[in-house]
Amino acid sequence: MRKEASRATGRPTLAEVAQLAGVSQITASRALRDVPTVDPVLASKVREASKALGYVPNPAARALASARSQSVVVLVPALSNQLFVETLEAIHTVLRPRGYDVLIGNFHYSREEEEELIRNYLAIQPCGILLTCFDRTDASLRLLEANKIPCVHMMELTKAEDVYSVGFSQEDAGAAVARHFLARGRRRLAYVAAQLDARVIRRGEGFKRALAEAGVDALELAVPGPSSVGLGGELFDKLLRQHPDVDGIFFCNDDLAHGAIFEAQRQGISVPGRVAFVGFNDLSISAQIVPRLTSIRTPREDVGKHAAHLMLALLAGAEVRGRMIDLGFELVVRESS
Repeated sequence: MRKEASRATGRPTLAEVAQLAGVSQITASRALRDVPTVDPVLASKVREASKALGYVPNPAARALASARSQSVVVLVPALSNQLFVETLEAIHTVLRPRGYDVLIGNFHYSREEEEELIRNYLAIQPCGILLTCFDRTDASLRLLEANKIPCVHMMELTKAEDVYSVGFSQEDAGAAVARHFLARGRRRLAYVAAQLDARVIRRGEGFKRALAEAGVDALELAVPGPSSVGLGGELFDKLLRQHPDVDGIFFCNDDLAHGAIFEAQRQGISVPGRVAFVGFNDLSISAQIVPRLTSIRTPREDVGKHAAHLMLALLAGAEVRGRMIDLGFELVVRESS
């Protein structure tokens, strides 16, 4: 029988779980957080005791006891995007076995929503935050600075002091696409983009800058709305009607490029004979469609893993030699260009 006097709330307590399992409260806490150093036999006993009692951990109480929770917040601009799902999975595989809870916030490409998430999550005193890129409100920056919380930025790079970043150069990736088109003899080139977040803008700037250095003017068709396969077809059709002599198009992501390929097929336009396409992110389907899409392959999984390991180092107070981890990118050349 459980000791009713041990809990004023009527809920099962960690002390009761530990007593039933025959371990200390510290061991019980670590076992329930899947800390790998706990003996597997003891961990199994703790889990069984927890199930038998119907115990649910209280993260607020844990935070009060340690002044920080065992939670790491990860803020991403979209959960519907495969790119960020892969990154989140990688983060989880690194942090969860070390006993950290991963709390995910989706700010829908809105700096204001991100600010609200930062404010709300800081109230539970997370031990660290993984952020996507650098484009945020002044209020968000003040919140992060005032709370002195370890932060790691993902997907982009900076050489700024006291800032940790893991990713690759968006500008260099855009420039690589420009040089690829030029090497293939293409000269009437365009950048087609949607969503228009900071990363999309930077990769377009790299593309246009590389063309300018080669003495080639770049066309551009950009819309602020959400990206989709359907939109890719619409933008390709619009660009072709405005500039029928275009012979190479860099799409800010693979979704738009896929839509353009489907629209080209509907109109009987040869790709790459009449016009060449290059996408960005190299989604798995890009190697399967006809023609197979040339695209920039981005290290989404590696970004998550390296960012999580960097966060672990910061939380452990370890010396971190490199504040900027450049994982690079790969131009995967296929039939569309």
